Amino acid sequence: MSAERASPTERLACTAARLMKGSTTVFIGTGVPMLAAALARALYAPGLLPVFEFGGVGSTLEKLPLGVGEYNTFRRGVAAMGICDVMEAAQRGAVRDGFLGGAQIDPYGNLNTTVIGAYAKPTVRLPGSGGADDVGSLCWRTIILMKHERKRFVETLDFLTTPGYLDGPGARERAGLPPGTGPYRVVTDLAVFDFAPASRRMRLIALNPGVTLERAAAETGFPFPVARHAAINPDPTPRELKTLREKIDPERVFL
Repeated sequence: MSAERASPTERLACTAARLMKGSTTVFIGTGVPMLAAALARALYAPGLLPVFEFGGVGSTLEKLPLGVGEYNTFRRGVAAMGICDVMEAAQRGAVRDGFLGGAQIDPYGNLNTTVIGAYAKPTVRLPGSGGADDVGSLCWRTIILMKHERKRFVETLDFLTTPGYLDGPGARERAGLPPGTGPYRVVTDLAVFDFAPASRRMRLIALNPGVTLERAAAETGFPFPVARHAAINPDPTPRELKTLREKIDPERVFL
C-alpha cells in the first residue's frame, strides 16, 4: 500500500480528488473522473452531488459506473433527468465543477477532442465534443485531467472543441460565456497547473514526486511560467489507496 506502488492513474485520481474538497455539484466523465469523484465523496466531500451527462444526479457512487449513461449513475440518486435538463441546469449556474480531458490542450486550457490534423482529411478522427463544450462553457470551474505528453500539450490546437480561456483575459466574456467561469486546474501524471490571472496561460504550481521541472518542460509543447512557491504534490496516502482499491474499484475497471 506504499506510495511507491501507486500507479499513475491512482496518483491522478488522488490529486484530483483533493481538489474536490468543499465541492457541491460536479459533472463527471468516464474513467479517472469517476475514480476521483468517488474518492472525493468518500473522503473529502461527503455532500458531493455527482451530475452525469445522460441525466443521473446525486448517485451515491457505491458501485462505480462503467459509463456516463450506465444505471449506476442513477442508482440511489436524487433525480433522473435527461441530457437537456442537466445542461440547462449548468446554464443556470447550478453545476459548480466539471471534469474534462482531451487529445490536445493549448496554453489557455482550450481542448481538442475532434480531429488530429486537417478537419477535412484528419490523421485521426476523435469522438467529438459530447457534453464537453457545455461543461467547459457553463460550469463555474473545470478541472482538466491529461496524460502529460508533448504531442498533447501544444501551442495551437488542430481543432477547438471546448473553450478554456480562448486567447486570453476577457476572451470568454467577449464570446458570451458566463463571467467568472473557466479552467481551474490541469492535473497530469507529472504536474499540476493553474492559470496565471494576468495572462490566463497555464502556470506550473506543483510537480509530482520525482519529476523534475526539466522533464515537465520537455513534455510540454509551449513555454509556461512557474509559480514562485511551486510545491511537490503529496504522495497518495494509504487511506486513499485502500479506498480506491478495496471500495471504489476492487474489480480494477479503471485502475
